[in-house]
Amino acid sequence: MTDTPIAVVTGASSGIGAATARRLAAEGYEVVLTARRAERIEALAAELTDAGRAARAHALDVTDRAAVDAFAAALGRCDVLVNNAGGALGMDRVADADPGDWRTMYEVNVLGVLNVTQALLPALTASGAGTVLVVSSTAGHGTYEGGAGYVAAKHGAHVLAETLRLEIVDRPVRVIEIAPGMVRTEEFSLVRFGGDAEKAAKVYQGVAEPLTADDVADTIAWAVTRPPHVNVDLLVLRPRAQASNTKVHREA
Repeated sequence: MTDTPIAVVTGASSGIGAATARRLAAEGYEVVLTARRAERIEALAAELTDAGRAARAHALDVTDRAAVDAFAAALGRCDVLVNNAGGALGMDRVADADPGDWRTMYEVNVLGVLNVTQALLPALTASGAGTVLVVSSTAGHGTYEGGAGYVAAKHGAHVLAETLRLEIVDRPVRVIEIAPGMVRTEEFSLVRFGGDAEKAAKVYQGVAEPLTADDVADTIAWAVTRPPHVNVDLLVLRPRAQASNTKVHREA
């Protein structure tokens, strides 16, 4: 039995998830990396181990409840859960949006958070100072044209976190929501636009300094490492050039 606190990070194969895993490992956590792409998280676990950090990988689809329950049963201890797995599909308007894309976004961004949180909540409670952290999005706090499906899903994640905080206020578990705005990662926009690199690049065109995955990871680590009695209910994080979801300064 080790005294090293354990942090589970979902969606740890790239972007914010991978950066968060590196950052929490540097803070002294044993990080448990989960994602569907086993080779990605195994490589990251090896990288962290080679650097003298404690890390292990577990391939997991957060929408598969049976697999999530089996993972939780095998894990044992859990001090921090970072619900990061998620993503966006398309920029279609409501009138002609693909219901399948909406369903996929809801299952990952909302039901995935529900599955892992429910499964690990007993262990988080047993830790005596557990943390559930939900990586939502500014999309969950303000809509924009072409974004209704993703906005609805991320609003669902926001409401899940907000409601859970009310419902477990008597337990030694805090619930934190980090809502990033425009973050340039290697995959988010590329996936959203079905692999169209040109469309993905236009999202950030003219924006001098979008947020990076490391910026968000640093914020997550800061929130998680506050004293246990300090709860960061909601932290909205944007680049300076983004005043809102629809107001972005772009240089010529």
